[in-house]
Amino acid sequence: MSRPPSPEHRAAVAAMIDTWLAQQVEDNPSVAGVELDTSDGEQRWIVRTLGEEKATFAVWFHLRQRTLHVETYFMPAPEEQPAELYEHLLRRNLDLRGFRFAIGAEDAVFLVGEVPLEQVDDDELDRLYGSVYEYVERCFRPAMRIGFASRFER
Repeated sequence: MSRPPSPEHRAAVAAMIDTWLAQQVEDNPSVAGVELDTSDGEQRWIVRTLGEEKATFAVWFHLRQRTLHVETYFMPAPEEQPAELYEHLLRRNLDLRGFRFAIGAEDAVFLVGEVPLEQVDDDELDRLYGSVYEYVERCFRPAMRIGFASRFER
């Protein structure tokens, strides 16, 4: 197993993320704001995102020892047709580059991915954020129509 990146390398990646996010706040209309959470000694950036299919959502960038973990809360646990919803999401996973749907706390659905710290640069940050945005926009409404079908019949 390779050695984890040095503290200096992790600090350089953190600075790169800070700079990239500051630019996104200025230039990207889907970015409503960014917060840095270091409450437990870890570094997590919360990017408040404005969407169309899903009006707002937060994208978390979490700097881990060897990776940059990216996730968003996609939807709550389904009220109806859970097996159909989970099958639908597992099939969607086949088309997602570097991301996957996962079941998290309280059976909520998350979209998660990660890359090694050595791969993090501005282009990769663009790809990660853009992918989350695209996958949420493309997959949210169909998933909600399965997991909360009776609400859409009204």
